[in-house]
Amino acid sequence: MDLNTITEVVRRPSERPGADWHDGDAWLAGGTWLYSAEQPDLRRLIDLTALPWEPVVPTDDGLEIGATCTIRDLYAFPWPRDWTAAILFRKSCEAFLSSFKVWNAATVGGNICMSLPAGPMITLTVALEARYELWAPDGSVRFVDALDFVTGDHRNVLAPGEILRRVTIPGYALRGRTAHRRFTLTRLGRSTVFLVGTQRRGASDLALTVTAGTTRPVRIAFDSLPDARTLRQSIDALPAGVWFADPNGTPDHRRHLTRHFAEEIRRELTAGDLA
Repeated sequence: MDLNTITEVVRRPSERPGADWHDGDAWLAGGTWLYSAEQPDLRRLIDLTALPWEPVVPTDDGLEIGATCTIRDLYAFPWPRDWTAAILFRKSCEAFLSSFKVWNAATVGGNICMSLPAGPMITLTVALEARYELWAPDGSVRFVDALDFVTGDHRNVLAPGEILRRVTIPGYALRGRTAHRRFTLTRLGRSTVFLVGTQRRGASDLALTVTAGTTRPVRIAFDSLPDARTLRQSIDALPAGVWFADPNGTPDHRRHLTRHFAEEIRRELTAGDLA
């Protein structure tokens, strides 16, 4: 779609691109959503893809993902063999309702900052206990847990002019055990629910991440694997307003699917099967 209100595109921003942020600006990374809808309030685009941000960087402490990393690059990265949770990267990339063309342009940071319930990069990073590094226009930096970043449907904690710089995932999460379940109305459709269960290596805990069926990510944590009744009660105790409603499912439908798949995940991790 043509954005006929845009009067300027900053092709080579500074290393701190928010320093001259003003109303009417928008960050441009892949642009796969930005160009898909009218943007009548925008006047200027700041192209982040010109910045030399490394897409995927393994470190001694885990993994860093640059905000401008494309879905294609994330999917193609050769994960170390001992990163048993690496399957979640592929499954989350495959959860995009998109073509290969979108994969080549859409970015990890863009999907997170869109903050839609079905955003699979949100599912991935919340499940793996990631932290987000945020840059403010005044040069300050803050860190936010992935779980706390999205506050509702298309809402997050970003202040005006603030930017997501990178995602950091700890090594212990990458080496943990996982199980996942995803439901869509059609084979290539948008996620109605997307659940991930994680367990630290050598432990018997359970962290259940619930997304797509809720307006914001939800994590239900147990020090040891719960029984079926306890798990169901924990899901039923979630606030009624957290369940999402759209053409892909009602809140009751999504709550039902969450109960069902959560029990499958519990059984899988109890049996010791690696996902």
